[in-house]
Amino acid sequence: MMRRVLTIARAVFLDSIRRRILLVVLVFAGIMVAFIPALPDYGLGVQAAVYGEIALAVTFATAAVVVVGLAVTRIPSEIERRTVYSVLARPVPRWEYLCGTWLGTFATAGMLIAAFTVVDQIVALVTYGEPMWLLWLGAVGIWLEMGVIAAFAHSVSTIVSPITAVVASIAFLFIGHSRSTLLGEEGALALRAFYPSLDAFNIVAPVTHGAGVPPIYLLSMVVVFIGFVGLLLALGALLMGSRDL
Repeated sequence: MMRRVLTIARAVFLDSIRRRILLVVLVFAGIMVAFIPALPDYGLGVQAAVYGEIALAVTFATAAVVVVGLAVTRIPSEIERRTVYSVLARPVPRWEYLCGTWLGTFATAGMLIAAFTVVDQIVALVTYGEPMWLLWLGAVGIWLEMGVIAAFAHSVSTIVSPITAVVASIAFLFIGHSRSTLLGEEGALALRAFYPSLDAFNIVAPVTHGAGVPPIYLLSMVVVFIGFVGLLLALGALLMGSRDL
């Protein structure tokens, strides 16, 4: 089982990194990060903490664009090109195909975020004289959240068009970070157990203005990640299984 999943993941990963969009986005975002220290800040220049916040924000936004773009088009395009039939005919259960596809996208996101973080560190070292190693903690949080977004986008794309899947993914991302805004503080507390939040992965503040987060919090992030991804991929497998292919 794992061998088949990993084989599919490897194929998706290799195909994803061959797409020029990754290189274009990476170069563009790298240029943006390099110019962050030149932004005005009351005439004093951007401080290191502010640089870290903006750098992680650029990394998050870029990773989200790439992950959603890859995830919502992968399965529909393979169905349209009929390449999915050669995989499912081997036979490969649909849930294994979905999991392998998600894993390949997740690996691609990891490579992209790691590249961004290296660029962030180089700019920080040149500008501020420190490599800002804590940025890697923020990168891990972003990577885990991108895994959740990819699971949602892949699952939704099994039954709707790519455009609809993009809109749904953006809505999911917004709602996942808006529990307090949508429900109010009291409502958010009352419905905390019924309204899982993506804010669990947002550790920008302690990473850029503090000493990071303790290991127990990192463990809680992994638990939330596993729960989100497991639930979303299970839903996606059900949706894909109900589709006539």
